[in-house]
Amino acid sequence: MTELAGPVEIVGTGLLGTSIGLACRAHGIEVLLSDLSAEHVRTASGLGAGRAKTAQDRPRLVIVAVPPDHLADAVVAALSDTDAFVTDVGSIKSRPLEQIAERVEPALLARYVGSHPMAGSERSGPLAASTALFDGRPWAITPHATSLPEAVGAVSALVNLCGAVPTTLNPAEHDRAVARTSHLPHLAAVLVAGRLTGAPVEHLALSGQGVRDVTRIAASDPQMWQQILNANAAAVTDLLGELRERLDTLIDAVRFDQRDVLSEILRAGVAGTESIPGKHGDPGRPMRSVFVSVPDHPGELARLFGDAGDIGINIEDVRIDHDPGRPVGLTELVVDETRADDLLNSLESRGWTTHR
Repeated sequence: MTELAGPVEIVGTGLLGTSIGLACRAHGIEVLLSDLSAEHVRTASGLGAGRAKTAQDRPRLVIVAVPPDHLADAVVAALSDTDAFVTDVGSIKSRPLEQIAERVEPALLARYVGSHPMAGSERSGPLAASTALFDGRPWAITPHATSLPEAVGAVSALVNLCGAVPTTLNPAEHDRAVARTSHLPHLAAVLVAGRLTGAPVEHLALSGQGVRDVTRIAASDPQMWQQILNANAAAVTDLLGELRERLDTLIDAVRFDQRDVLSEILRAGVAGTESIPGKHGDPGRPMRSVFVSVPDHPGELARLFGDAGDIGINIEDVRIDHDPGRPVGLTELVVDETRADDLLNSLESRGWTTHR
């Protein structure tokens, strides 16, 4: 396996760029930081993500982590100004590749390999960065037809160093994949969240974990998402057209009491959620939710986790729905289905209030 060799330059010290810098520094790799915002560079440096690049520095790998509208310019500059391998972490791969190929010679283009970590947050900027941001997350590597094997190896080494799970796709297939798994879900969340604006207060008072789960990602930066959607318009609009047809069918099924059609749509939703890879990429292991009331006091959640550990049951996921009327949170513990009843019985014997 190729090992990552420094220095590594990171162009753009936002959430992703700074997180990559932190991960590289944790493994002893020298990191050079550059950004149009000197304040971002100072912040990222202060967090330990690297140091400001100087004119004398010669990076061996350049990682471009800038907004989509500026990505091609930054990659072209990196290919032209250095002899380093160059990658980017943008969420669209086909259009930037076309723009880059139009502006650089084939020999320079061969040093470029696109990539895209499927990790992020509704928060942005270097202060939102984390060394562990990419742990266990998929990271697409998207070489083009003339990418040098050495360049692909350098990017693969970066992905492994950051603790991510590499997946190799061609740029066009990548863009179709993220339209389905990222861009369409985001737009669905935006549409649902938009229906909450201006809603009566008494309606919003009934908000539960379901609406929070569906709308959480809608809080992401609108300007950034406009750039992403514009760059992947063809793939996104194809899926939106399919969704529109399905929505029309759903409207008719509800309005005209077409129960067989409605049942098929609901069952398709269940099947879709079951097809999403779970922990360690395993979509097949059945899970079950156990609901426990947790007082809103310091140490109570830690006590619940400690009791689950003493019982010998691994918590696969956790969600908390706060009761707006009482100092209590309803905590959902997702566990292996075969251990759910054991967990319920054991927690109840320890004085916890569960909801069966």
